[in-house]
Amino acid sequence: MIKRFILILICGFLFAPNLYAQQYPKAIMPGDYPDPSIMREGKDYYMTHSPFYYAPGFLIWHSQDLMNWEPLVRVMPDYQGSAMAPDLLKYKGRYYIYYPAAETIWVIWADNIKGRWSKPVDLKIKGIDPGHIVGEDGKRYLYTNEGDYIQLTDDGLATVGEIKKVYDGWNYPSKWVVECKCLESPKLIHKDGYFYLTSAEGGTAGPATSHMAIVARSKSIFGPWENSPYNPLVHTYSDTDNWWSKGHGTLIDDINGNWWIIYHAYAKGYHTLGRQTLIEPIEWTSDGWPKLKQMATPIVPEQNIKNGMPLSDDFDHNNLGLQWTFWKENALKNITIANQSLTVAAKGSSPANARLLLVTATDKNYETQVAINAGKSNTAGLMLFYNEKAYAGVVSDGNRFTIYKNADEQLKLPNKFGKQFFLKIHNHGNTCNFFASKDGNNWQLLAENINVADMNHNKYHGFYALRIGLMSAGKGQARFKQFRYKNAVPKESDMSAYLMVFHKDETHGLYMAVSKDGYSFTDVNNGKPVIAGDTIADQKGIRDPHIYRGPDGAFYLAMTDLHVFAKRDGLRETEWERDAKIYGWGNNRGLVLMKSWDLINWSRTNIRFNELSAEFNEIGCAWAPETIYDEAKGKLMIYYTMRFRNEANKLYYVYVNDDYNRLESVPQLLFQYPDEKITAIDGDLTKVGDKYHLFYVAHDGMAGIKQAVSDQVNGNFNYDARWYDFEPKACEAPTVWKRIGENKWVLMYDVYSITPNNFGFTETSDFVNFKDLGHFNDGVMKATNFSSPKHGAVVHLTSEEADALINYWANKKK
Repeated sequence: MIKRFILILICGFLFAPNLYAQQYPKAIMPGDYPDPSIMREGKDYYMTHSPFYYAPGFLIWHSQDLMNWEPLVRVMPDYQGSAMAPDLLKYKGRYYIYYPAAETIWVIWADNIKGRWSKPVDLKIKGIDPGHIVGEDGKRYLYTNEGDYIQLTDDGLATVGEIKKVYDGWNYPSKWVVECKCLESPKLIHKDGYFYLTSAEGGTAGPATSHMAIVARSKSIFGPWENSPYNPLVHTYSDTDNWWSKGHGTLIDDINGNWWIIYHAYAKGYHTLGRQTLIEPIEWTSDGWPKLKQMATPIVPEQNIKNGMPLSDDFDHNNLGLQWTFWKENALKNITIANQSLTVAAKGSSPANARLLLVTATDKNYETQVAINAGKSNTAGLMLFYNEKAYAGVVSDGNRFTIYKNADEQLKLPNKFGKQFFLKIHNHGNTCNFFASKDGNNWQLLAENINVADMNHNKYHGFYALRIGLMSAGKGQARFKQFRYKNAVPKESDMSAYLMVFHKDETHGLYMAVSKDGYSFTDVNNGKPVIAGDTIADQKGIRDPHIYRGPDGAFYLAMTDLHVFAKRDGLRETEWERDAKIYGWGNNRGLVLMKSWDLINWSRTNIRFNELSAEFNEIGCAWAPETIYDEAKGKLMIYYTMRFRNEANKLYYVYVNDDYNRLESVPQLLFQYPDEKITAIDGDLTKVGDKYHLFYVAHDGMAGIKQAVSDQVNGNFNYDARWYDFEPKACEAPTVWKRIGENKWVLMYDVYSITPNNFGFTETSDFVNFKDLGHFNDGVMKATNFSSPKHGAVVHLTSEEADALINYWANKKK
């Protein structure tokens, strides 16, 4: 029977993305690419970064639109010390890179950007972070940290006179949390009669709010310098920002006359990835100062440039790929590439002093593997390497595997594969699993849940990143083949199963069921909870579970912290926490948030909205939380049902951190019914193309399912009066999930008004026309070993994830 069904003409959805607007800041170079120095030559842009101890150094990148970058060449084979904070420029037909290393400032030069570049010339200048400028007198000058400058000779290869100080920086508010004032990174341009000096202050790491980019201007490079009233130009104001320690910026114009700032920052929670290169558009005020603006029109390049640098390597070329660097040496003479193999001569005895070839990881969730042949008296392996005191990975001499959980903790296991073996590391959110294999297909888990989050500058200093490394130690040599790197977040094409989560009134616990075809679901624990509600909830019971796979590939599970039969079951002396006459049925103020990478091991946080502020102490409920990713804001968003006291329910949203253990905003209204006295609950958001479809429950008469649509995730939903369920009785808890590989979506809902309660299902390809699929076990949808599910949600799984979950619970039952 179809209830409240309105026949509507079929219409198609045309999804036309906005080609003229982008959200900023934008990471144009993910991974460890700090201290960016950029120059423009007509329509072409070139950029390089700090190499530190990685050699060969100074990888130069090319772009024509500032967004897509291709690697060109590494220009400095050998150098002393740790090279950093370069300034790349062109002057009178010649290219220069000025940089500090080994307690002095050096310069290299070339007549072609691709080289051949000169050997380093020592300018014998104490200081760091050089910035080149031609003064109003036509002479060349080099600024350094602490507001100092010195004149250069006309060829730029020597200095004239003494260092002089002309700038003291900008005095930021005394209560700001920083590392130090640390005036550094001077980058200069000349525009409209002024020299503009962009500098960094606050220290480059440490607290989230440390770094910043400030601006000053002067009619003369000799000063005096006037600080911008808009300072700081770039800064992380709060640890809720997606990017920490923003700073070290350079102003650059494009061929259309627009301006940008290029700078670096750490991705929040991922210092292991190093400082990444970001971009934001700039506008100039009427009084001649730069400040950030929200939107910009991208450049249309003359040629298409393939963005980024592939990291996988079959070693089928004569030269070492640009993705590779050595650690504290340039050991090209100690390697050979032939027959699709990389042979590396050994040195040292452990990862701390071995020969290492390193690549820069670019993803929060990645997988890397390699085939290894450990030679005679050789130990070879696959590592994650920060420095000599911070690393993790697996090595073997052919007899046993040595697993490094960190530099000081080892685990030894027998190697049944011998001298030839494969190693794999899966790093998901700074937690690693290590594997070994004989053939690269069947993998043996060696160690799991190895935490590498602390392997970063804030603990071990040096300004490096946790890089993937091929290691050769001992004597002889090791041979490596088939090096692979990939983002490990599964795509729809990788999926082959479905996971349904739900609760039951009888237990107030969490249940899971798996389906390989999307039609027949089997409970993984044979009808028993996989997590008991009284072990995770303040009220000793959970309801309304929703599971979501985030952009990092992790699973985010949100639930209502509520037991509706707590008095009956002896868990509470009163029916509800508070007086129902004031706060309504089922009143609660809490949610349970859980995160997992494997659906087996979970972290958990209990959130209570009344602890946010006094404003939310009087809420009557916090129900049915769900999670989605706000692409525009770059944050996870939890949306849920909430009411104040006994008023009508409405839908609200808050932002939450990636660790899923802290709310980062106060609740804001997502959607309310046009008649504000009518309750709207149980929202479910699905993005299709550039539209967000919100299905929710309207209590406008008998409870049923309605839909609202918006082009943004957090508001402006257009009301649709149509009812979208097929039920003759009340239903709630809509959730939408896609059939893998098909242009079909299933709308599932909880028919709580029938006995026994059951799930109802409809199917659509256009979100206008819906086909009734009936209920579990009275249509095409089957529940093989469970009944009476409540308030469910479905997420896609890979076959490996599904099999691991099924096998885990099968073994638990033995």
